[in-house]
Amino acid sequence: MTPAQRLRQIANVLNLSTPLGLAVAVASRSIVSPGPRGLLIAAGYRWKLPHAGAFTLGNVILYRAPRGVAGTNKVLLGHEERHSTQYAYCLGLPFLALYGVAAGWSMLRSGDPASRNFFERQAGLVAGGYIDTHQRRQDGPAGKRIEA
Repeated sequence: MTPAQRLRQIANVLNLSTPLGLAVAVASRSIVSPGPRGLLIAAGYRWKLPHAGAFTLGNVILYRAPRGVAGTNKVLLGHEERHSTQYAYCLGLPFLALYGVAAGWSMLRSGDPASRNFFERQAGLVAGGYIDTHQRRQDGPAGKRIEA
């Protein structure tokens, strides 16, 4: 692991987001195994919420996929790893509230919880399996193209 990855790992233990992830993994009977770069892969998550195929709590990435499949999609793993870093810089559990506000803002602005969600955009919408419904405005108020 790099020093930054080790720092993220330690921060997410101290800020209680990784212990929360482990508690959810155990309670949901997911199978936890070590992953790359200080991450933990929890396979076989079966609870109804959240609806995503994978989600992150601290350094724990919970997958609906079974063991052996969970964590093998490197693009999705990278997306979830960026969420792990977001937990660290949001000081852990406050990330959940901040993410909720960002998802609500996105729903109001675009009709879906990801397109205008700062955290999902920073983690990579397409990498997380989301479609970018946010269309950047190409024309000015008079319908003329704005050029720099």
